[in-house]
Amino acid sequence: MPGFIVHQGAQVMCSHGGQAAPTATQPRVTVSGMAVSTMSPPYSVAGCPLTPPPGPPLCVTANWTVVALRVTAMGDPLVLTDSQSQSNNGFPLMIQSTQTRAQAQ
Repeated sequence: MPGFIVHQGAQVMCSHGGQAAPTATQPRVTVSGMAVSTMSPPYSVAGCPLTPPPGPPLCVTANWTVVALRVTAMGDPLVLTDSQSQSNNGFPLMIQSTQTRAQAQ
């Protein structure tokens, strides 16, 4: 299913409200003037309010598990609005907003 391409300026959050951002982007490919996000580099999460003990550890990093099937940037699949991820404690990231001009599948 096609989805909008996620870029560096997209608003992405952990399930608990922490801000997530890519640790690296692909600057050779841009949408709306910003570098696109790809599958390989993990996202880092800052400000996750989930309290450690006795619960699972805070959301610190997350990796994308389902991404674009057909479109890549420098050989790495793009992250789309319908992509799925999993953080270090098993919770998904949620894409709140991104550009709405370019789509991929």
